[in-house]
Amino acid sequence: MWTHKAWPGRFLPPSLPAKERLRAYAGWCNAVEGNTTFYATPARDTVVSWAEQTGPGFRFVLKVPKVVTHERRFAGVEVEMRAFLDALEPLGERAVLWTQLPGSFGPPDVDDLGRFLRRLPAGLRRAVEVRHPGFFTDAASTSLLEGTLAAADAEWVPFDTTVFFGRPPAGEAEQEAWVKKPRLPRRTRALTDQPIVRYLGRDSVEETVEGWQPWTEVVAAWLREGRSPTVFLHTPDNNDAPALARHFHDDVRALVPDLDPLPEPEPIEPATLF
Repeated sequence: MWTHKAWPGRFLPPSLPAKERLRAYAGWCNAVEGNTTFYATPARDTVVSWAEQTGPGFRFVLKVPKVVTHERRFAGVEVEMRAFLDALEPLGERAVLWTQLPGSFGPPDVDDLGRFLRRLPAGLRRAVEVRHPGFFTDAASTSLLEGTLAAADAEWVPFDTTVFFGRPPAGEAEQEAWVKKPRLPRRTRALTDQPIVRYLGRDSVEETVEGWQPWTEVVAAWLREGRSPTVFLHTPDNNDAPALARHFHDDVRALVPDLDPLPEPEPIEPATLF
């Protein structure tokens, strides 16, 4: 997402037209999760606009439509995937196909995932997020999934919610996330040269920053290995997400000084976290 009701006037200019919001967001961050593509394939003209509003190094991690992953579970989805891939074509190498699977998709279904990944166009970045506990707690299932992803040059996307579930929820947004978000062990192993991490903190900035400290070390190590990771920072309300992303980037740069800084956003008003 690149817009949020709490961001105009803080991170984005107030009353900014929808067609210009991504450009303003790209002044804060150099990657975005495309969650809306889970619900509907965008028009190709819309994607052209996305490409025009962002620079060549900006990454789009775009979720495969739910009709493919949740409703049909990869069966008979050729028409839908052809339309989806055609719509994303203007983004070129900046697009990463993010296949998020439901908790009911378990180890017995891995062969279906493998066939789907192998049929994707060569050169298209692909990443998979699983939520079935068996992939995290059973060594054989972990190995099976890792082998399937490695054979397709696909990344395993961890969604780290361990800090969030460390204590009971406080506030409406945290209570809603408490019901919806998965509770899974933290995973820090990368399979490709472009690992992706999704981290969910708390609506407390201090707890969120404290909780991501293990990730700064992991991401710094990946960078030293020559990998190019993408990290998405979330909180239940996401009110401070752009500033948190830059805070995390600065923490990693303290460990890896050669890491390029993020772009400088156009000033709106001071965006403070504390």
